[in-house]
Amino acid sequence: MLNPPKVTEAAFQRQVLALAKLTGWRTAHFRPAMNARGDWRTPVAGDGKGFPDLLLVRGGKLLAVELKTDRGVLSPEQREWRDALQAAGVDWRLWRPRMWSEIEATLKGESS
Repeated sequence: MLNPPKVTEAAFQRQVLALAKLTGWRTAHFRPAMNARGDWRTPVAGDGKGFPDLLLVRGGKLLAVELKTDRGVLSPEQREWRDALQAAGVDWRLWRPRMWSEIEATLKGESS
């Protein structure tokens, strides 16, 4: 039996964003840019390090989504954002490629 191909986080993110748009969600993702030293950074101020990959809004629902490969782990800053957002009542999710059926159901409004 062959192993399924590994999905990169970038490809997974494109898939999630495409499905979110198709199912009527407003989406936000902040892309990194190369600075003058040639380093890739996401320009943010304040406590931006570890901020979720996506914010999705439809109707009265807000999702903060962290995307990881099937083996990826949350950084300490990502865990801090998760905890702070959940404490504020935000629906925070960790999504992985292997969770595609759950992601589809959530974005189509078939589950919460």
